[in-house]
Amino acid sequence: MLEVRASRRLPDFVLEVDFAVRDEILVLFGPAGAGKTMTLRLVAGLERPDAGEIVLNGRTLVSRERRVWVPPRERRCGFVFQDLALFPHLDVRANVLFGARADGEETRDRLERLLERFRIGRLARGFPAELSGGGGQRVALARALMTDPDVLLLDEPFPSLDAETRRAVQDEVVEAHGTWRIPFVFVTHDREEAERLGDRMVFLRQGRLVADG
Repeated sequence: MLEVRASRRLPDFVLEVDFAVRDEILVLFGPAGAGKTMTLRLVAGLERPDAGEIVLNGRTLVSRERRVWVPPRERRCGFVFQDLALFPHLDVRANVLFGARADGEETRDRLERLLERFRIGRLARGFPAELSGGGGQRVALARALMTDPDVLLLDEPFPSLDAETRRAVQDEVVEAHGTWRIPFVFVTHDREEAERLGDRMVFLRQGRLVADG
């Protein structure tokens, strides 16, 4: 379970979030600039809260009061960025492997399962610039899950896709959650996407949680 109780001063408001996520898909929904992406960055350790704490499966990742800080690499948080952040000089196989926590037979088996799971095995020796449609999104998802995470964070990863491809990749996210059964936290400002993906939806406005259901 992921438990987030944190605040962070931003230029226009103070972000204050207080929620918990079990093995479900939680959608952080709201207009641009509401604090959704910052919330993910606080969980991942890419930003530090001004106050509060974040706990994942009973392990405190950050607590300002107790002066606890776990570095991002050690948090077991998979992250799919809005711009995907694939490495252009690495082929698909190497991009996915970049998320591996160790080398060995178990890692190779996980890699092959992920390449098959997201139907990108035939693209394994291609490069990000050669990907079309939802290929880049599938590679980014596979790389994030290659870390064997305890939570998967997705920051509006599908904005550039056409409607048909977007629905197909959304379905793959839901199917992947059924396989991994860890908390997924998905950021979007698209209500249709939020309702299609979410088991729960938390609405953020100006840094405040105004609805949870």
